[in-house]
Amino acid sequence: MDHASILALYDRDMREGAQPDSPDARVERTGRVVRQISSGRGWNGVVWSDLDEAGADAAITEQIAHFTVLGREFEWKLYGHDLPVDLGRRLRDAGFTAQPEETLMIGEVAGLFLDAEPPDGIRVLPVTDARGVDLVAEVHEKAFGTDSSRMRHQLLARLAADPDTVVAVVALAGDTPVSAARMELVPGTRFAGLWGGGTVEAWRGRGIYRALVAHRARAAADRGYRYLQVDAMSTSRPILERLGFEPLTTTTPYVYVP
Repeated sequence: MDHASILALYDRDMREGAQPDSPDARVERTGRVVRQISSGRGWNGVVWSDLDEAGADAAITEQIAHFTVLGREFEWKLYGHDLPVDLGRRLRDAGFTAQPEETLMIGEVAGLFLDAEPPDGIRVLPVTDARGVDLVAEVHEKAFGTDSSRMRHQLLARLAADPDTVVAVVALAGDTPVSAARMELVPGTRFAGLWGGGTVEAWRGRGIYRALVAHRARAAADRGYRYLQVDAMSTSRPILERLGFEPLTTTTPYVYVP
């Protein structure tokens, strides 16, 4: 894998050329920054920037002012190769709070190990309606201990408005949801993104997460996508590496609350 070329392609297609991630969102370019504006229940933030030392602080101040007028909490999604090299420090000085660092991992679909199947007693169901979204939300809250209302709203809206751009699945033990995940497909690009993969604690370590990655990878291959992208936490990175994913860079969310 040519890491430099793929990273440049990712920056161009997925960040600088970002597309809205929900029907109620829009993407704007202002100066040397690309941002998404959404409703209060959607994701608001900066997806790409091309800044230098002379202009970085002014650009940060401009984004804070813009989102503050809108009354929106927002995220500046900082990647390890973004410039200037002290952009993270500048964001902290401006009042942003850094969230845990993740690893941007990329897998070329043709080179991934896609034969992972769910363990005995687990069945994987596609999510296509509100009942399925409720099951995904239930897993999300149990697995991550966080509120799932934003994720639920976004998934419902996407399934209703553009169902061909999302693949969501839930793993059931009997009738109990124990794991869930989704994949977002970006039309006109070679990338599909894996998001929200989580397993209820009592069911971890049994290969369910691995099976859901493989399930979504096969779906991406069927739709002609070349690369899969994951913002991986330290717990999922080893599993993804065994499936054939490789680290590309790091990403750290910086959150600003007006």
